[in-house]
Amino acid sequence: MNLKDIHNIYFIGIGGIGMSALARYFNANNKLVSGYDKTPTDITNGLRELGIEVNFTDSVENIKSVLQNKETTLIVYTPAIPKNHEQLNYFKNNGFKVFKRSQILGLITENTFCLAVAGTHGKTTTTSILGHLMHECQVPLTAFLGGISENYNSNLILGGNEVSVVEADEFDRSFLTLSPNLACITSMDADHLDIYGDASELKKSFEDFTKRIKPSGKLFIKNGLPLSGITYGIEDDSDYTIQNIKIDNGTYVFDVKTPKTVLENLKFNLPGRHNLSNALVALAMAVEYGCPNQQLAKALASYKGVKRRFTYHIKTDDFVFIDDYAHHPEEINAVYQAVREMYPIKKVLAIFQPHLYSRTNDFADEFAKSLSQFDELILLDIYPARELPIPGVTSAWLLEKVSHKNKQLIGKNELLTKIHESQAQVILTMGAGDIGEEVRHIKKEFSYAN
Repeated sequence: MNLKDIHNIYFIGIGGIGMSALARYFNANNKLVSGYDKTPTDITNGLRELGIEVNFTDSVENIKSVLQNKETTLIVYTPAIPKNHEQLNYFKNNGFKVFKRSQILGLITENTFCLAVAGTHGKTTTTSILGHLMHECQVPLTAFLGGISENYNSNLILGGNEVSVVEADEFDRSFLTLSPNLACITSMDADHLDIYGDASELKKSFEDFTKRIKPSGKLFIKNGLPLSGITYGIEDDSDYTIQNIKIDNGTYVFDVKTPKTVLENLKFNLPGRHNLSNALVALAMAVEYGCPNQQLAKALASYKGVKRRFTYHIKTDDFVFIDDYAHHPEEINAVYQAVREMYPIKKVLAIFQPHLYSRTNDFADEFAKSLSQFDELILLDIYPARELPIPGVTSAWLLEKVSHKNKQLIGKNELLTKIHESQAQVILTMGAGDIGEEVRHIKKEFSYAN
């Protein structure tokens, strides 16, 4: 399929973070874009402001305009869409060109110089940092991000079509549609076991991804992963390593040793060693691409982060409110490390919404251990997303496993009251479900209170 012959593109699940980036891309490239999603969100509102039509009822009646030009129409869907979706099945059964999101991303990037970021954690932040560094170095690129960049208020960075920066998603083995020139793997912790079955199959998919790198390409791997490539790490013997770390008024200041030189007194504003690691591999990939060191240093210092990745909503001497997308035990551990580094003596309340019954079931003991680190814990009910309940797998069951006593399970309607009752000085909300919608209520309530 040649995308130049396509004029009309319909997205099923257009409000997804990866899908909406593609919708923005095609809209910017003068295609007629429309789509379906389950409910209105900030993302779908943003698309509609661009003139993209979005409908919220799964009915063929809603898409008559899409049906008129089958030969020049492309249907894009996400694997999160249920198999009984009426619109999707109509398109599949009536000869339309129907492709997964990952396949279209592969088509867009195959004729570009592609930099791909893979890993079970850190993908979105690393991709966002890399896109920002290269954009600031005036590389003619398009960057597809898995989150909303604070620098660009978008999940898409547009600056040209010669180079692409993409998040290489292991979910549903989506990253195997890519053929990158430069790629990195940030982590390979077990996840998505509803797709893979066990950790060995997940590991094999990452190995398969490394085989997709072009013959003249390069692979960057976090030191310690069971793969061969250019290594990166913090205060170790990696090819690229961070040294002499200091914290100056909430900002990291450090040196980076590369295979050829040492970059001194770099500055980076995101807290947490995991974010330092993300910044390091993004910097390494940009250096290997050929970006000038001086411009990279300036760009790194100006990076603001990704929404819902350790995002500060209130930051006063007496009260701090942070929101994070963390939905895996290792991500929760990283958030805990970051918040303890920044606030070593303050009481921390963690509010967590588990995401998926299967993930909660697969990692229940690990979740309990990571959540037990916080001074106080509030659990919300499990967010099901695409799944049906698993008997016995509930937030109450998970809460029982948490080791300390300062814990409770509540409904979202009780949240503001319970935060008021807490003596915590640092409030954290975490999860990949709809907990993000509670952020504005908490921010409004406690901005006023403080």
